[in-house]
Amino acid sequence: MFKALTFAAVAAAALATPALSETLRVGTSGGYFPFTFTKSDTLQGFEIDFMNEIGKRTDLDVEFVTMSFSGLIGALDSNRIDTVANQITITPEREARFDFTQPYVYDGAQVVVKRGNETEITGPESLKGRKVAVNLGSNFEQLLRDLPYSDEINILTYESNIAQDTALGRVDAFVMDRVSSGQVIAESPLPLALAGQPFSEIQNALPFRKDATELREKVDAAITSMKEDGTLAAISEKWLETDVTVPTGAN
Repeated sequence: MFKALTFAAVAAAALATPALSETLRVGTSGGYFPFTFTKSDTLQGFEIDFMNEIGKRTDLDVEFVTMSFSGLIGALDSNRIDTVANQITITPEREARFDFTQPYVYDGAQVVVKRGNETEITGPESLKGRKVAVNLGSNFEQLLRDLPYSDEINILTYESNIAQDTALGRVDAFVMDRVSSGQVIAESPLPLALAGQPFSEIQNALPFRKDATELREKVDAAITSMKEDGTLAAISEKWLETDVTVPTGAN
């Protein structure tokens, strides 16, 4: 009788104890304003608010792991992190390695030049014979290489100082997503300008290893609910002063 009561008490206590939250390890660079950056020793930005909200809706304990942008995909591949929140664009090459959530940001590739040169360089067709910088590990290098005249473009990859070197004339232009380009120009004293219109729509989503289907589906369901109740749009408006969470053709 005593043993039976003890077993029943233990079982009841186990049911009454809330399950411990799983940890979602999120890789981010912390150096991509306004999406992920550090201010007053605090990691913040669009991606940080976005992932923290996902944590609340999924009962996942979000743990941010910061590293250089170029190392994020490798860290995901080697199971050091579970996903990457750093405006990762869906590409065929990445889809072959990872499974993505639904897109949560829609944007376009943008050429940026030193102010005054936007009348000479008016978009991607004007990049022939020029030195063009892209961030190392980003998808913009491949976008440039997919252009029919890519062999006429001198493509350079950068870890940092991409905007500074463009403003100083060390390179003729750089290519980045339009949202971030606009933010760089607005926040920086450097003399920079947008050159022409975006030349390719890009869709950004969270990548997961192909053996993490259950985790990805849980996160994807949270993104759906954030879209439906307006939370995702509100995060976008807070950090970007525009809603980039719907396809460009829907704006």
